[in-house]
Amino acid sequence: MKRIVVVKLAPTPEQYVALKSTLELCNAGANMVAQLAHTAADRRPFALQKQVYAQLKACGLSAQPAIRVIKKVADAYATRTANLRNGNYGTPGSTRYAKVAGKAIVFRQDAGQPFDDRCLSWQIDRSTVSIWTTAGRMRNVGFVCAPWQLTMLADRTGESDLIFRDGSFYLHATVDTDAPQRLVPADDPTGWLGVDLGIVNLAVTTADDPAELDVRWSGGAVTARRKKNGTIRSALQKVGTKSAKRKLKKRRRKETRYATDINHQLSKTIVAQAQRTGQGIAVEDLSGIRDRVRLARRQRQQLHSWAYAQLRDQITYKAHAAGVPVQVINPRNTSKTCHRCGHCDTANRHSQALFRCRGCGWTGHADHNAAANIAALGHDNYRAAQSTVPKAATPLTASENVSSKPASFRTG
Repeated sequence: MKRIVVVKLAPTPEQYVALKSTLELCNAGANMVAQLAHTAADRRPFALQKQVYAQLKACGLSAQPAIRVIKKVADAYATRTANLRNGNYGTPGSTRYAKVAGKAIVFRQDAGQPFDDRCLSWQIDRSTVSIWTTAGRMRNVGFVCAPWQLTMLADRTGESDLIFRDGSFYLHATVDTDAPQRLVPADDPTGWLGVDLGIVNLAVTTADDPAELDVRWSGGAVTARRKKNGTIRSALQKVGTKSAKRKLKKRRRKETRYATDINHQLSKTIVAQAQRTGQGIAVEDLSGIRDRVRLARRQRQQLHSWAYAQLRDQITYKAHAAGVPVQVINPRNTSKTCHRCGHCDTANRHSQALFRCRGCGWTGHADHNAAANIAALGHDNYRAAQSTVPKAATPLTASENVSSKPASFRTG
């Protein structure tokens, strides 16, 4: 299982300048490679390296940083190609599709840059790193982090990304952790905890009492907080003074931190509930929902600003660490299908909260009905996967996109 450990660098003024110029040079080189790659027939790293390696070296990049720059560009184009192929930028021939596909990828001047073990090494005992810069190999660059992060970094090998954010430098280190083994028969776990994600209720599980929704995870208080932040942001933008701009800059990541904290609390509670009851977790995959659904104007900001993928990934890695199996489910028709009789009809859902089946007459909370359907799909997918592998110990499936907080981290 891969985890990302984020540490903050504490460079001296001279080291700060060197790190800043290093990012600028790497991204200038990346933009040069991206322009060439845009018209190239072969965008694989080795093919690009044959064409631009000498130019990158002439710009001042050493051998290994030049290779990492080429790989960064190749990965960016591979990601864009996959998004175009999957329809995330519209259909071929559409204006949006043509706009994205028709121009070269551009990297910000201070965009993140990956470093491997040849150009960045860690001295865990001294809390320092040695990193290649435009001023040469720079040693004794200090960093600060929590004790649990030092423990995870002790045996790490692989890539680390240098990130510049809000005037500070960070290192995002990729760490491989052992996957827990489940020595269980194919009919384990004892049941499945379905998790329905939404706007009015951020998360509803099958184990909740339909008559007593957990208000803490209701979207009401969260929405009120975010509306307040939006009102403050709009007011400061209208003022436009230097003081207002300073306050905006100070608050720019406030809502992001708030959403991340709420997601950590949610994911921690859901995983603890599943672990306590011996259940697996089935969570819906909302990837691409922003392009698939049409909402009223007042709901668009709520949908577009909440990190549903982050919540799903937090549930996945925390469940993985706790030994709880996770299934990511396609949510298609889960909101309009009755979990009792299986009757699927858009008219089953009378309102956001009320579900009344036109087949069997069952009535209940719509989100709990959807969660029950997700739980059933999780069970079916798990049994189908188990039938194709031996009943010996098998590692759990986990997401590659994870947070830096451990499962035992207490938020709130």
